[in-house]
Amino acid sequence: MFKTERRDKIIELLKEQQRATVKELSKMLGVSEATLRSDLQWMEEDGLLQRTHGGAVLQTEAQTETSFAVREKKNPEEKMAIAAKAAELVDSGQCILLDASSTALELARRLKKMPIRLIVVTSGIHAALELRENPGITVILIGGVLRLGSFAIEGTLGTHILHQINVDTMFASARGFTIEDGLTDFNVYEVELKKEMVKASRKLIALLDYSKLGKSSISSFARTSEIDTIITDSKASPEMLGKLAEMNIRVLKTE
Repeated sequence: MFKTERRDKIIELLKEQQRATVKELSKMLGVSEATLRSDLQWMEEDGLLQRTHGGAVLQTEAQTETSFAVREKKNPEEKMAIAAKAAELVDSGQCILLDASSTALELARRLKKMPIRLIVVTSGIHAALELRENPGITVILIGGVLRLGSFAIEGTLGTHILHQINVDTMFASARGFTIEDGLTDFNVYEVELKKEMVKASRKLIALLDYSKLGKSSISSFARTSEIDTIITDSKASPEMLGKLAEMNIRVLKTE
């Protein structure tokens, strides 16, 4: 079992029984307790759970409600610069996809102010509300499940709309990106929707500030080979950028 699959399973188990001990998880997953402790430490640092004496519990609903607000405040200058660079790649007459990330929300705020005609399909509630203020933009909100404390549509209930339109470009961020795992995120239900969004798009542009490069989360929604362009900032790792260049993936850096 790969580490991303193992961590995905840990979240599923915690959702079923709210809490679990290291011994229980070790037995269920067939790995050592040392490996489980390493997983739990990483997942706690990533805001996915809380470690307890001898085990772990899921984050409380109160913490979940603030998660988007916390992410939106992280590296705001980098996100705004990346969004500005991304907006330069949007042409009038296109149909684009935006995920529910805080960086895609910054892009939506840019597009709202542009004299442009677009169709924007999104899984982000905040992005849809921003874009509706531009009369030249038609907004299509993907249907699905909306959880308490979340501002992102989850699940694949509304993905039929993706088969009825021709999408030029998807703009998406992620919790992390590595060459091996591609674009990864922590919410497995949102990941399933993102996978369908990637499939429906002719081109995928990843919006990743420096803090996300070299970091991996629970589940992958796009392989590295599926990414056309990565937009990042000047703090991005030169080593990572060199590897991407070797793979012929275009990288655009903000000033």
